[in-house]
Amino acid sequence: MGILSLEGVSQEFGGLLALDEVRLEVEAGKIFGIIGPNGAGKTTLFNIITGIYTPTAGQVIYKEEAINGLPPYELARRGIGRTFQNIRLFNKLSVLDNVKVGFHGVTKAGFFGAILGLPGERREEKSIDSRAHHLLEMVGLDDKRMEYADNLAYGEQRRLEIARALALDPSLLLLDEPAAGMNASEKLSLMSFIREIRDKENLTILLVEHDMNVVMNICDQIAVLDYGRKIADGPPEQVKNDPRVIQSYLGAEA
Repeated sequence: MGILSLEGVSQEFGGLLALDEVRLEVEAGKIFGIIGPNGAGKTTLFNIITGIYTPTAGQVIYKEEAINGLPPYELARRGIGRTFQNIRLFNKLSVLDNVKVGFHGVTKAGFFGAILGLPGERREEKSIDSRAHHLLEMVGLDDKRMEYADNLAYGEQRRLEIARALALDPSLLLLDEPAAGMNASEKLSLMSFIREIRDKENLTILLVEHDMNVVMNICDQIAVLDYGRKIADGPPEQVKNDPRVIQSYLGAEA
């Protein structure tokens, strides 16, 4: 069953066609990879799915409902979380507080409840604290929960950003180049970690990644973009051997 569908999605910027009638079907519970050369439209696609851009044409369907034009905060409430290519943490907040910030979009207590410390607000705060500790344990950072975020190693910061995205309790998690800047050992750990959170949190994961080893080893399905058009879509082995992919992405000699 598809959790996310793109139906002929196009995006134009001042006469430049960044995406050209892209069609995708992402099944629930799968890890779906999107690859392509720089400028292929991968991040534009992410920005459309998360409400930063409204597509020029086409429909984005999430859980059988069109979500075109909905703002990012509303999509977050509906269960779409994401990380960014460039890590975006609050460096002078603790690791724990960075995760707690992620709950802001889904909390129910109002302004006066928070100020007055009403019972409902206290229960919610206790629940947030417990869930934040759970997420930090899952990503292996609970022992560093009181450290500043900018004291973490690069790979740990990536994990913290994912933990914060999970605070929204998403059904669909978008990871924008999660392996960027990592060494070989960190990438191996990341692959295991992504599978683990998919299984434990009952997630569907959509990821953009340049490292072909990562993509081929963790994705159930892969779509390839080139100059805004989808040129291939299928299981890793099929995509890897597609002549169009070899020519446009891997290079003719590959």
